[in-house]
Amino acid sequence: MSDSGFPFSSERIFTLSEANGLIPELEQFWGNIKAGRQILIDTREEVKKASAKASCGGGTVMGVQYIKGLQDINGSLHAIQELGVVIKDVEIGLCDFPFMLDDRLVFLCWKSGEEQVRWWHDIDSGYANRQPIEDQNP
Repeated sequence: MSDSGFPFSSERIFTLSEANGLIPELEQFWGNIKAGRQILIDTREEVKKASAKASCGGGTVMGVQYIKGLQDINGSLHAIQELGVVIKDVEIGLCDFPFMLDDRLVFLCWKSGEEQVRWWHDIDSGYANRQPIEDQNP
């Protein structure tokens, strides 16, 4: 729990318009994360071999690529969190935006690839329980 009493690290409350306005930037970050993950996958075997030989001075030319992949992932995840967005699932690019709905805190829910935020759920539930925004007019 954060110092503010929020059950997550973000203290920012979004409007639907603010959340939707961040989608292009979020898609760019998720693109960087996907590219970084692909680098890690592509270099995994070579890095594993180099790691096994590290005590003997082993190394790999893939090391620079591997580190760049890690940095791209870390930098993008950090940037998303700095926006006040709550990262829920790195595999699918799932994000939540704290939002006030009828005087109660809920999450607007968005997944990479969706054109706009169309879903919400209670803060103690998740993706499986998301509901269309039209049902509640947030």
